Parts: sequence; C-alpha cells; structure tokens
Amino acid sequence: MQWTLVVPVKPLARAKSRLSDTADDGVRPGLALAFAQDTVAAALACPAVGDVAVVTDDARAGRELRELGAAVVADEPGGGLNAALAHGAAAVRAARPESPVAALNADLPALRPAELARALAAAAEFSRAFLPDAAGIGTTLLTALPGRELAPAFGPDSRARHRASGAAELRLGAVDSVRQDVDTGSDLRAALVLGVGPRTAAVAARLLIAGQ
Repeated sequence: MQWTLVVPVKPLARAKSRLSDTADDGVRPGLALAFAQDTVAAALACPAVGDVAVVTDDARAGRELRELGAAVVADEPGGGLNAALAHGAAAVRAARPESPVAALNADLPALRPAELARALAAAAEFSRAFLPDAAGIGTTLLTALPGRELAPAFGPDSRARHRASGAAELRLGAVDSVRQDVDTGSDLRAALVLGVGPRTAAVAARLLIAGQ
C-alpha cells in the first residue's frame, strides 16, 4: 500500500509566529520553508509514500517544494488549515479514488522515512487513524483508507477532537521524528536533538551563530 500525503503550507510570511522568541520576522519565512522542504523530502524518501500533494498559495513554497518532487494544489478554499486539507484530499481522491490519504504536518524537520513508514503501516489497520504530537495535545498525522473521508480536525486540542471523531489513536514507540512538530523555540531545540534535515540545519546554524 502506497499513500498519498497531503501537506499544508501556509503563506510563509505568516508562518511560525510562535517562533518569534527564536527567529525574527526576517528569518521565520525561510525557517518555515526549510521545515517544509525537509519534511517533504523525507516523506518522498519513504517507501510507503507514493506521492506528496502540497496545498499552498505561497508561490515561493510551491516552487521550491515542486522542485523536490511534490505536486502542488492551490489552496482555493482559503478557509484555514482544515479546509485546505479537505480540499487537498478531495483533489487526490478525484485523481486516484483508491489511494489511501494522510494529512502530514509541514513542520517535521527531523522526519525519518523509516519512522514514517512504521506509522503508516500501523495506520493501515484502521479506516481512520491519527498520531498525536510530542506534546500529547495536537496531531501530526491523520490517515484515511479508500472510501473514508479524511475529516481533519486540526487546531487546538486536535488529539481529543480526532479521537472524538472516531479516528483510532496510534500508540507507537520509536516514531519520535513523526511526532516532533515545531511551533516554539523549545520544539526546535528538541528537533535539533533528534537530528533535522539539511535545510533546517543550515538555517538553525545561522540562528545559533547570530545568537552568540
């Protein structure tokens, strides 16, 4: 079974505002793009992933992620994260109705293909499933088998909301890189300990040098 991943990327100028204590306005767009690039590159290297559809209206993000091999779907609803994910999943299903689909956060710079494969293999046992984030409050991965709607409910307390929607919670060990999203400076430090991709590492190195 090969999955199609739907990855939402908001306009870079508005991305990662909670990282303001770590990266200023001039750096955050590039850092957000680096997160997305490392996430998408790792996802495309995963043997369980057939393709990646990025939902974005940001021209720079779309161009850079297309160069990595992702398809780009315009965020036509413009109605926020869940609307973007539902739109992306619908576009995937229109082209490949028998494809299992999964929503994956764009801010997983430490993502390892083998750990993503492990999570997707576990998710294949359920019609809908989700993986909670490292904080145990949010969600980093939401999956749906063919014939089931993705029904994303991301946002505050999405772990509880996805559980309430009937999605099975994946209780897995050894998938830290799939759970470590980055919203704050402490999240970024945790991701760096796990080992981030090359683009995030390059931007983070500049941050560390500037902070010395």
